[in-house]
Formats: sequence, C-alpha cells, structure tokens
Amino acid sequence: MRTPICDTLGIEFPLFAFSHCRDAVAAVSRAGGFGVLGALAFSPEQLEMELTWIDDHTDGKPYGVDLVMPSTYIGKGDAQAPTAAQLEAMIPQSHRDFVDGLLEKHGVPKDLKVEEHDVVAAGLGVDLQAGANVDISLAHPKVRLLVNALGPPPKEVVDKAHEHDVLVGALVGSAHHAQKQVDIGVDVIVAQGTEAGGHCGEISTMVLIPDVVDQVGYKTPVLAAGGIGTGRQMAAALALGAQGAWTGSIWLTVAEADTGQIALENMLNATSRDTVRSRAYTGKPARQLRSAWTEAFDDPNGPGTLPMPLQGILHNEAARKFTKAGAKELVGFPVGQIVGRMNRVRPASEVVFDLITECAETLERLGGLASTGE
Repeated sequence: MRTPICDTLGIEFPLFAFSHCRDAVAAVSRAGGFGVLGALAFSPEQLEMELTWIDDHTDGKPYGVDLVMPSTYIGKGDAQAPTAAQLEAMIPQSHRDFVDGLLEKHGVPKDLKVEEHDVVAAGLGVDLQAGANVDISLAHPKVRLLVNALGPPPKEVVDKAHEHDVLVGALVGSAHHAQKQVDIGVDVIVAQGTEAGGHCGEISTMVLIPDVVDQVGYKTPVLAAGGIGTGRQMAAALALGAQGAWTGSIWLTVAEADTGQIALENMLNATSRDTVRSRAYTGKPARQLRSAWTEAFDDPNGPGTLPMPLQGILHNEAARKFTKAGAKELVGFPVGQIVGRMNRVRPASEVVFDLITECAETLERLGGLASTGE
C-alpha cells in the first residue's frame, strides 16, 4: 500500500509516527513507516546525540525531526531572549502558592527534594536553539522532513531545508492556516483534528481533512492526524483525501517508549472520555489526560493558566515533585482520544503491522462493497 508521498520520501507505508523517544522513532522507520523525532526538549548537543543514535539504528531508512517554533510566546521577537531564571521570576507568587496548596492537598510533602534539572517547557529557549537544531538536523542525510507546530515555520528555515533537499511539514488545525503554510513554501501539511494529543485546534478530524485537501489541492500532500490508531481509521483518512496518517499517541504505550510508569498506567486505564483540551500543561490549548492538575487550573475559581512558556515551567517544576511522590491523580500526559484503545504494551513493529494490514483489508473490503452495486 503506497501513496505518492511514499515515493517522495522513500518509505514503504504512508504511516508517520511522532515520538519524543528515539527508540520508537527508529523502530517505526525500520518497520517501513516514517518515524519523526519530537525535538522540543533537546539542546543542540543532545539532539546531535539522538540523531546519531537514530542514524545507527534505522537500517538506513529515512526519518524526520519535529522542531517546535511557536509563532507567539513570552520573549518572542525580543532583541535578547529572557533567560530561564528571568522567566521563572515572571511566575506570580500567587500561582506558586496555588500549586503548593494543590500538591499538599494530594499528599505531596512540601519539603520533598527532587534532583536538580534544567528547566524545560514549550517555547523556552526557542530563539537560542532553533537555528542550531535546524542546522544539526540538516547535517544528517537520513533526515528527509523537518516539521513545525504552533504556527508557520520561519521562512529562512523553509528555504534552508529546501537547499538541503529536505521537505518541510507543518501541523495545522484549519484550512486557513494550511493555506498560510503553503504560501511560505511548506511542502507537507499535517491536518490535525481536535481528537489529537498535544497542541491542537477545535475542528474534528473528519471535518478538517477534506477542508484542508480542498483548500491546498491534491498536489500538496496532506497527512491526517487526530484520533488515528487503527487501520480502519487510516483507511478513512485516505478516503478523505489524505496521502497518509500522522500518528503520535499510540506510540506512547509501545514497548520501546520511555513513558513514565505512572503516566503509562494512567493511559492504559483511560477511556476516550478521559482527555481534555486545556492550557494547563503548556499555556496553549493541548489535549491531555484529565487530571487533578487540569481540573484545578481549568476551574473558574482558580488562578487561571499563564502564557507559554511560564505555565510549562510551573508544571515542569510541580510534575517532578508529584511524580516522585507517586500522586497518581495529578499525573497527566499529552495524549489524544485514541487513548481508549491504548490498553496494552506492544512492540512498535507489531503496531505498524496491525495498522497496515487492517488498512489494506479495509480498502479491499470497501472496494468489494462498491463493486456489488454494478
């Protein structure tokens, strides 16, 4: 089963797998799909190590890198980007007091000690690292696609990627945003419905995909994202005009994933109703497991969320404490509504095989249904 983007990228199946875990990325590429490394949390030095490892574990197969370059966040456009310490100082004491009370309510000791850790949050250090991480990614010959979320990538990044014969992809939540991406030279549009995990818009996948395809035309490859975790759903995406499926959540529970144990257990036990689109994780709307954390920050009587990256910094600091304390009810994770089907741990290669096999069988069955009326 191949579509035009398979020939363009040199892959066997039109199945794209986004993961922050290099092992999952490599496993999917080896199995014939296209792994995409989420590089949000990597410094340039770390990214170089990750990509070198992937190069050595994909059997020469291509893969991609997702470099989040938000269009808006605190410090965007400043001549000198604020440091992590300066950003931490911007967090109101009232929010810190609220978090302290929330942790105490759920049994997290106030004096709990956690290991020192670099501050990590979406939108933090983008101006300092994005350029270097783009150059590092483009220096690896098997990187065939650079992807950006949260707005159009900088035009200079698009041009530089094209100079290296690398495609540029972008996630969008509306047909209007898709057109803006195409206008600056983006090659691949990932149309992501609200069912998706992580940052997402408000339009459902079933409605969004044909809207985006009609907007940009069939010459621009569109990948369908949001709520895809079975071959039947993948076949539906192809029927709506997409050239492939962009998946993310389903790789959080594969054997190769590095998902924390408590978050993993929460996902394995969750239903499709147990996610919420909230700003509580990063400061921008993102779908995640519903938790005591999201409920506290979404409560109208609470302090409300902070803008990116301040909310992410606040969450990161608290998460290290409540995770260490084992406060399961506070532990969430960015994941989509497909989580209801993610109820056991399996090897990534098995997930790929099942998706592709069911998709092919579904397309064959549909072809048979269509022919019965002749």
